[in-house]
Amino acid sequence: MGLETEYGITNILDSTRRLGPDEIARELFEPITREFRSSNIYTNNASRLYLDVGAHPEIATAECDSLHQLIAYDRAGDLTLHRMALEAEQRLEQRGIGGHVFLLKNNTDTLGNSYGCHENYLIGRDVPLKALSAQLLPFLITRQLIAGAGKLSMPSAGAPNENFEPGFVMSQRADHVWEGVSSATTRSRPIINTRDEPHADSSRYRRLHIIVGDSNMSEVTTALKVGSTLLVLELIEAGWDLPDYEMANEIRSIRDIARDFTATVPIKLRNAQEATPLEIQRSFCEASKQWLSQRPDPPADEVGFRGTPNSQLEPVVELWERTLNCFDTGDFTPVATEIDWVIKKTLMDRIAARNNLDATDPRLVQVDLTYHDIHPDRSLFNVLVKRGFAQRLIEPGVSEQAITEPPATTRAALRGHFLKKARATDTSITVDWMRLKINGEHGMETVLADPFSEVDERVDSMIALMETGCAP
Repeated sequence: MGLETEYGITNILDSTRRLGPDEIARELFEPITREFRSSNIYTNNASRLYLDVGAHPEIATAECDSLHQLIAYDRAGDLTLHRMALEAEQRLEQRGIGGHVFLLKNNTDTLGNSYGCHENYLIGRDVPLKALSAQLLPFLITRQLIAGAGKLSMPSAGAPNENFEPGFVMSQRADHVWEGVSSATTRSRPIINTRDEPHADSSRYRRLHIIVGDSNMSEVTTALKVGSTLLVLELIEAGWDLPDYEMANEIRSIRDIARDFTATVPIKLRNAQEATPLEIQRSFCEASKQWLSQRPDPPADEVGFRGTPNSQLEPVVELWERTLNCFDTGDFTPVATEIDWVIKKTLMDRIAARNNLDATDPRLVQVDLTYHDIHPDRSLFNVLVKRGFAQRLIEPGVSEQAITEPPATTRAALRGHFLKKARATDTSITVDWMRLKINGEHGMETVLADPFSEVDERVDSMIALMETGCAP
């Protein structure tokens, strides 16, 4: 499993001036481009850090094979970029420019642009993609009930709509996808991207690339988003008998659901029947609960779990069920510290009521954005954590370690050790998800097709060569 997160970026010099996104993004990556002559690198923890199109800093986590491991490396990405932002502020101050660098873990800016949080799951090549998509799409379209980040939806200046009513919606991405399944990612954003890049043995594996999810500030919500999806994928791979919920109009449905806080809007299905979002989610939740009761625990050794243990998935199903029950009563207090959109909406409702603000008030827009600031002191989400109004899942020390150490149980361990040795010995190398190469006329190259193996004698030989100083 892996997560790719694009961050919004901005800079404020004073009340009237700011640097543009391109300028501040270049400043953010200046030490990296100076050292590596590139704004696209792999970090020592084996994750990929790069500057994406539109001046968006992006981190793709290293390969993880358990849920809590993935949450730790996602959090490590936030911490890495935060420290880069602090260093950029110091350089700007030294040059007499000053100002603050803001990095936002969200999915839309105030101009209506959208950027993503992509999920990657390794699945067997023997699972037909068309059949998998047909079963998975209804789950993903309704998943915003439990995993949306929430947003104050405002009309875009570039695309006015007479029928648009501003207000809070459950998902930031729901209004920005245009197809159910497609090979595109930006031109016509789909829910599932079918580009076949497994980054592994292509005869055995396929990489399922889901791009409809929101970026979550809450680690608990991220665990629910990924954990529930992992369980549904296991159900599909196991041939579980799931109801037919293929939707007649997936894009209209995902937009309607985002605005329905009762989860009872009728969704027309392709079989000429109807179902509610709550009914669809409950069906997947109940099946996952039954599956979990018979799911074998993955093995574990001195290195760690070789897969996600049931002990990490049981709280996922419990929270999943508890969140869905809140739609029955309309009272979301039982999940008010765990589910992102509920945490944010609760905060915004209190601020609006206290100050008599309507949905279009710019102060609420600012609250919406500040919730997603990754700065530990400025972020409204982090303030809520400190005051007990939002929960964490991973101990801070675990995330700190993940900044510099690669996952120990996957191929990422080999990449991380290779990178550290090359940088310590000033060896010229080329690295990607599968390939490790020592450059030069007499260099060496190794292709790592098994993402689950953290041991490889060929890599050991390359590291030993660098240690002796004999590498080109």
